[in-house]
Amino acid sequence: MSDAKKKSLGRLGLFLAAFLWGVSFVLMKNVLSSIPPFSIVAIRFCGAALILLPACVRKLKDIDKSYISGGILMGASLLLGYMFQTFGLRLTTPGKNAFLTSVYCVIVPFLYWAYIRKKPDKWNAAAAVLCITGIGLISLDSTLMIGKGDALTIICGFFFALHIVITARYVQGRDPVVLAMLQFAAAGALALLCAAVLERRPDTIAAPDVLNLVFLTCVCTAGCLLLQVFGQKYTPPSQAAVILTLESVFGALSSVLLFHEVLTFRLIVGFAVTFLAVVISETKLEFIKIARKS
Repeated sequence: MSDAKKKSLGRLGLFLAAFLWGVSFVLMKNVLSSIPPFSIVAIRFCGAALILLPACVRKLKDIDKSYISGGILMGASLLLGYMFQTFGLRLTTPGKNAFLTSVYCVIVPFLYWAYIRKKPDKWNAAAAVLCITGIGLISLDSTLMIGKGDALTIICGFFFALHIVITARYVQGRDPVVLAMLQFAAAGALALLCAAVLERRPDTIAAPDVLNLVFLTCVCTAGCLLLQVFGQKYTPPSQAAVILTLESVFGALSSVLLFHEVLTFRLIVGFAVTFLAVVISETKLEFIKIARKS
């Protein structure tokens, strides 16, 4: 296979991952009508761990204490991110949930500042200002209060950012697929424990929700991870970041088309400002410089 074809397939893989993650917000909203949040997350993560396990069998002998500690910390932060996102989704629209989740991209440089003492640059500062503006446009009501669902979603962004920082710490010198399997297993086990203690087993589950949950587990969790890894292998980081930020756009479009969310002018501006903040934070507009040179 030629390098050009690999690059094309890599970009296609990233677009597909962003699209599927965007659609997953509406699917999750539908599944929440009959299955409790911890149970949904437990099924998704345990299922994803089992799907990835065959690819890790030959490497299980390499798992040591650092792998296990990394998997537990990554899994715990990932679970907290998904739980705040899921609880927030119960109280807000899929479109808002998608865009407010994406603020994790803007938070990451500031968490790195606390971790490695590397001060954020002017691009990070500009992105933060734009992000706060976008959040205000999306979330503040006429009394200047943020809805509970939006607030929970913003908190989820913090834990997703923390997950990225922890992952960067533990992925060095270790197999990323093995780490992903361990984090899914840890998150799934913790979610199962929470579901057993805190949630009541649903009396009935609608057949469409079962199919949605299978799709979320196999495709939107395990499948999208593999698409992201494959895509980033053949795509420059700045281009990959721009493509993956489209997740929030696909989430909003899916919400409008499938969930019938009504977009006001203020909400559209808020989405646009938040998206711009994420793009600036992730790329520092390097793709514009590259385009001008070419």
